[in-house]
Amino acid sequence: MRALVAAHNMTAEIDSCGTHGYHVGEQPDPRTMEVAGHNGVDMTFLSARKLQPADFEDFDHLIAMDQGHLRIMRSLAPAEHAHKISLFLDYLPGHEGQDVPDPYYGGAQGFADVFDLITRGCLSILDDLLVKT
Repeated sequence: MRALVAAHNMTAEIDSCGTHGYHVGEQPDPRTMEVAGHNGVDMTFLSARKLQPADFEDFDHLIAMDQGHLRIMRSLAPAEHAHKISLFLDYLPGHEGQDVPDPYYGGAQGFADVFDLITRGCLSILDDLLVKT
């Protein structure tokens, strides 16, 4: 999303985090970084962090990649910020209500497929945000 925002000469504060602290401080999966790198996206500066209460105040949109994370985020959100939470693939026509698949236990093609899906979703989110501004 950062790369797409920059390509559109826009600025936005974009971050990524998890709902659990299992991988705090770690870089993304090497297979993810490899696919991203092949697509011109540098992820080497990223490290995992856990969702914080302040995130609900600090960000305008909090987007979950799957239903499980969506439920957790909704359970943690203060009532006044619950409207900020959405499901990632709800932005991509034809994929509403679906989870982004986790390619972790599959092969390299799964990471490429997920990268493509996320890129299309990010473009759709960007289009949605541009229409609203």
